[in-house]
Amino acid sequence: MKKTRIHISKLAAVFFAAYCLSSCTKDEYLNPTPQTSLSDATAFDTKDRIVNQVAGIYSAFKSGQLQGGRYLIYNDVRGENFLSNDGNRVTARAAWEFSETSGDNEVNNLWSSAYTTINRANLFLDGMAAKGDAVAGTDAPRLNAEAKFVRAAAYYSLLQFYARPYWDGNGTKPGLPLRLVGIKGGGFNNLARSTVDQVYTQILSDLDFAEQNLAATNGSAVLNVTHAHKNAAIALKVRVYLSMRNYPAVVTEANKIVSANAPFTATSGVAHALQPDITTVFATGATTTESILSMPFTTVDVPGTQNQLGFYYLPIITGNNANGAGGIFYLNPAGIWGDANWGAADVRRTALTTLNGGFQWLTKYKNPGPFLDWAPVLRYSETLLSLAEALARTTNSVDSRAVALLSAVRHRSDASVTYTTADFADATALVNAILTERNIEFLGEGIRSIDILRLGLDFPAKSIPGFTVTAVTPSNPSYIWPTPSDESRFNALID
Repeated sequence: MKKTRIHISKLAAVFFAAYCLSSCTKDEYLNPTPQTSLSDATAFDTKDRIVNQVAGIYSAFKSGQLQGGRYLIYNDVRGENFLSNDGNRVTARAAWEFSETSGDNEVNNLWSSAYTTINRANLFLDGMAAKGDAVAGTDAPRLNAEAKFVRAAAYYSLLQFYARPYWDGNGTKPGLPLRLVGIKGGGFNNLARSTVDQVYTQILSDLDFAEQNLAATNGSAVLNVTHAHKNAAIALKVRVYLSMRNYPAVVTEANKIVSANAPFTATSGVAHALQPDITTVFATGATTTESILSMPFTTVDVPGTQNQLGFYYLPIITGNNANGAGGIFYLNPAGIWGDANWGAADVRRTALTTLNGGFQWLTKYKNPGPFLDWAPVLRYSETLLSLAEALARTTNSVDSRAVALLSAVRHRSDASVTYTTADFADATALVNAILTERNIEFLGEGIRSIDILRLGLDFPAKSIPGFTVTAVTPSNPSYIWPTPSDESRFNALID
């Protein structure tokens, strides 16, 4: 007998076959607590049930296999800034050394987690169209917008691993199966890839809807960091357009939430601004206005074994102060850690790294096991640096506002540096400085691989004793991940 498999995951239908209720407190942390199993027929009967389903969509998005940990880790360790301290392929060694195969767990699990998230969003949107919109009333557009925001973010995440960058063929290369209808049973496995451009177009459509319909603020500091709002949709569009090299659109979007002059702030919606001290952004449970979106964790809601950011990046400490860390990746002296442009007094160097056992380690995620540091998805400093880069590229000049944006981020962590236009010979020098700043600022936050891909750069060579990873050029098949074997097995139209 031929087996039938639901496209995204064997568990996808289960997640939405039994809907649940939860308290508002649990919903704030995107962790719905099952109380009552509900059939599809009653899942949209009350607003509380509808709201809880939105929390379920976020819960899937923050899976440890996705934005709760591994998505960020894979994006960083593919680059040059970390060296492997563990040959175990279960803990991202394959990603680090570019040896992924279609059957590797990391290749299959990230894909499955993202499509599980997408299916939750699709099932929710289908149910809202059929019944929930009428029940939710005036709140329906906002709730639909949250689902579309997460769906867009999940598709963007997939593009960074399983499709060619936008610049390669201007979006004409194969992208992803574009699933926009919820799957509840078998018979929907076969779907060919849409083009990269078609997937980006859908992402931007979802984000435009989200911007128009999300709340300006969510009513509390916690909800403003853990749920999408208008400015979050704008910030994600900035990232998307930057990946497409659509620099005029980056400027247009970023200008909605970045003031014309320093100190740079968002003048509408959530009042985003740089924190005076970057370490406060990474404090336990931080809900500062610099954090546009983060994935929260509590003692009853953890990322899962070997998914946690701290587990990978902290050194192993034993004895009375044992931290349970894996000590998997340490900082590469030949990476950004060794860049002469990163000053010795910079707080990001002195307070967010540590020397242990002869290696330098990233300590942005300081909590010991079970590693409950919140996973950063979007920060305001990224929007500032993306705008700075786009201004320099669109004007092809040492743009004074671009310099001021760059200076704001650097000066915040290194008070000895204040950039002026005289510091840069031309637009190219300014752009290079901005790219270096991004490499420093977002170390360990899942941005490095995204930047390498969008710029069409080589993944640099790196080595540890007895093992060398040669540079991976854009023409190398390993530049992107292979199609997951599970997908190929059940989707006859996937390439």
